[in-house]
Amino acid sequence: MSTNEGGSPVSWLTSDEERDWRAYLRMVTAVRVRTTRDLAELGLSEPDYEVLSTLSEREDGTSTLHEQATKMGWSRSRLSRHASRMEARALIRRAPDPADGRGCLLVLTPTGWDTLRAAAPWHLASVRRHFVDRLTPGELAALGRIARKLADGR
Repeated sequence: MSTNEGGSPVSWLTSDEERDWRAYLRMVTAVRVRTTRDLAELGLSEPDYEVLSTLSEREDGTSTLHEQATKMGWSRSRLSRHASRMEARALIRRAPDPADGRGCLLVLTPTGWDTLRAAAPWHLASVRRHFVDRLTPGELAALGRIARKLADGR
């Protein structure tokens, strides 16, 4: 074990740990590149689809900018910039937030709903092709447990 610049001990990865870490990174990259490429054929980016799909989880297709940013793990400024691009394409609109005079609501437009309805089957087929169908049910269940454990952050 060695120390870093601050004098704290550094626990280097073993060769097996390094191999598995790099395999994980390659897996995430490969799946995202493939599903993102498939969405691009529909004229959507991965962030576009994420905004549309998470807004659609609300019955009225509406969320505060703050709630939406938190749900997506984005900063409010990043989501605000992306929302502006989506608003220019009439996928969403902004509305004043009656509960917060400084905030705004993001609202799925009819065009946004139609776009999501058209894209969802295509995207789900892509997720199946590049992820779900490449694993056995046991592998998928194990990966899901691992993903939830890592996402939990504890």
